[in-house]
Amino acid sequence: MAELRHIRPEGLSNAPTYSHAVAATGGTTIFISGQIAVDSAGKTVGVGDLAAQTEQVMTNLGIALEAAGAAFADVVKITTFVVNYEPAHRPVIAEVRGRYLSADNPPASTLLGVTALAAPDYLIEIEATAVI
Repeated sequence: MAELRHIRPEGLSNAPTYSHAVAATGGTTIFISGQIAVDSAGKTVGVGDLAAQTEQVMTNLGIALEAAGAAFADVVKITTFVVNYEPAHRPVIAEVRGRYLSADNPPASTLLGVTALAAPDYLIEIEATAVI
């Protein structure tokens, strides 16, 4: 069984939605490829709707985690890529993400604005690393 230690060091601002670092010992590390807003048939979900796409991405991450024997509580790091990112996008993403990730022990997190993703209708992609 993996042991996770969520680190919020003094001297860095308190970030309620992510941990500055997560130390993991023991267990198995799982790398989840960037998930996009497509359903099980490969159809894009929520074209033009960041909230709907974020919901589908998080659903897809959950499916991939479960298939690997993990859960959202085991996620130690996520990286989020958002097309044409603007600060107004952050609360939209945070609201959806907050329903999946622990508020007490959130993973380390990076958010990046990008010019484009693999297909023109994709607005967001999230990859994750978990330890079980």
